[in-house]
Amino acid sequence: MIRLRIAFFLIATIHGYSQDLQPVERSLDWLEKINALAPQQKQAKTIKPRKLMVFSLHTGFEHWVIPHTEAVVNIISEKSGIATCYNTKNILDFDPDKLREFDAVVLNNTCPERDERDIFYDIFRQDSTLTESQQREKAAYLESSLINYVREGGGLILIHGGTTMQNNSMAFSEMTGGSFDFHPPQQPLHVELADVNHPITNPLSQSGFTHTDELYFFKNAYRTKNFHPLLYVDASKVRGIDQPIKDTIRYISWVKSFGKGRVFVCTPSHNAQTFENEAFLEFLMNGIQYALGDLNVNDTPISSN
Repeated sequence: MIRLRIAFFLIATIHGYSQDLQPVERSLDWLEKINALAPQQKQAKTIKPRKLMVFSLHTGFEHWVIPHTEAVVNIISEKSGIATCYNTKNILDFDPDKLREFDAVVLNNTCPERDERDIFYDIFRQDSTLTESQQREKAAYLESSLINYVREGGGLILIHGGTTMQNNSMAFSEMTGGSFDFHPPQQPLHVELADVNHPITNPLSQSGFTHTDELYFFKNAYRTKNFHPLLYVDASKVRGIDQPIKDTIRYISWVKSFGKGRVFVCTPSHNAQTFENEAFLEFLMNGIQYALGDLNVNDTPISSN
C-alpha cells in the first residue's frame, strides 16, 4: 500500500496534480507582514484574562509551517487581546495540574509516528527505564488528562496536522469530530463556507476562497457529523484522489461542544502562505475565541438536524 501511494504521488506530480508551494522563511519581514494583517479588534468581549497553551511538538511528519503557525497564533491572540500564549513542546504540560492553568490548548501540527499515531507514547517509548506497559500507561494517562480537561470546560484548537495527534484513539476522535484518514496531493483548492451567516466565518467572503493545500479526509467519528461545519471542499473537483468517494462534500473546519468544553478544528494551512490572508486570520481569531469560551455561536451538530 505504501509503495502504491508513493507511485501514485510520483505520477500525480508528473501530471501536475501536486503543486507544493516553496517554504517561506519565518523572517522578521514575514512576521511584520502577518502582524499588519492580523485583526486589531476581537469579535467578542473577553470575559476574563485568558491563557492559551500552544503545543507544537511533532514526532512524525514535520510540517515546515509549524514555527509559522505558532507565531501566527501568538500574534493574533496578543494583538487582539484575546489571550496570552504559552508555547511548549513538553508533553508533561498535559498533566491535569498544568492544564488547569489554561483556558484552551492549541495543537499545532502535532503529527506522531505512523505506526502508533500516539504522540504521548512516542515520547515515553524513548525512555528505556520504563517497561512497555509503563510507557503505554503513562501515554494513556496524558491522553485521558486532555480529554477530561476539555470535557470539564477547557477549549481545544486543532490546526492542520494537529488532527492526527492521537489518530488511532476513538475517544480522541469522538472529542474532536474525526480522525485523519488520507489526503490527495497538494493543489489549488476552492474552500466554500458551510454556514455563511456564522459569526466565525463572517470575515470570509461568502463565495469562499482559493488556496493551495492538501485536502484532509477524515474517518471514525467523522461519519456521525457530530459537529457544526464551517468550511468544506467539493471533492468532485479535487484531482488525485485514489479511492472511491461517496460523499463529495468534505468538511475541513468545524466547531463542536464536548461536555462543558469547546473544540475548533481548522485543517487549512499546510502552507504559511494561507496565513497571508487578512480574512483568514480573523477567521482563526474567531475560532480561538469560541474555544476560549468568549464567543458564543451556534455549534449545533449536523447529526441533530
